[in-house]
Amino acid sequence: MPLVTLEVPDEGIALVTLNRPERLNTMTADMLQEARDVFTTVAADPFIKVMILTGAGRGFCAGGDLAEGPGGAVTGNLTGEAAADKLREFMETSMILHSMPAVTIAAVNGACAGAGLSWACAADLRFASVKARFNTAFLDAGLSGDFGGTWTLPRIIGAGRAREKYLLSEPFDAAEALRIGLVSEAVSADELMPTVMAKAKRLTQAAPLALQLIKQNLVDGEYSTFSEALHVEAKRHSFCAESKDAAEAATAFMDKRPAVFSGR
Repeated sequence: MPLVTLEVPDEGIALVTLNRPERLNTMTADMLQEARDVFTTVAADPFIKVMILTGAGRGFCAGGDLAEGPGGAVTGNLTGEAAADKLREFMETSMILHSMPAVTIAAVNGACAGAGLSWACAADLRFASVKARFNTAFLDAGLSGDFGGTWTLPRIIGAGRAREKYLLSEPFDAAEALRIGLVSEAVSADELMPTVMAKAKRLTQAAPLALQLIKQNLVDGEYSTFSEALHVEAKRHSFCAESKDAAEAATAFMDKRPAVFSGR
């Protein structure tokens, strides 16, 4: 049975499901390798515009499976630099989620803790079930944190709140996640996937060039100066302005009709 499944429920949408429901989709080395392979496949597919990440059963991902050992023992018997190098290979999943051309959405259906929270934070957008529960949880496990959460969380909820979540390591619910801006919406469990699918379909109907370059601007902006960002924005904006999609958008606006984009 695959530990990470990939479906295409609608044109341009990839649905990736973490599939260890009996363990709240906690991470093992095998799951992480499958996740990296699946994420890489989605990232390389030019026809996928949106990737949704969710969990089977009651959990999204509760981090490493501590029943396997410290941190989930995802690096096996390796120690020192070898263990760090192996972990970094697995942590590339967060970079793929964060920077792939497709828009990534975390549909947080339940327990979301540790590296599972880091994965959710690496996504572009997050929506939660009201049943979802969150925690950085690393301190409780005697760990300092991995999969990029200490980099992404401050950028989402602010440095002060991120320090609070990491240093106090207190669980919080979906209402708190919504209040602090971690998630965009908190909806009933039955409405989570329909809500996320509706958002995904809306994104697939957007101008493909503009959608991809907006995401690229946001990713590049995390590493560039303001001046560099202005330069890149100008180039990409001008490129889009000369596209057939921009002309179609202007014509559709004047004709008071929905635009039909071709990705050119």
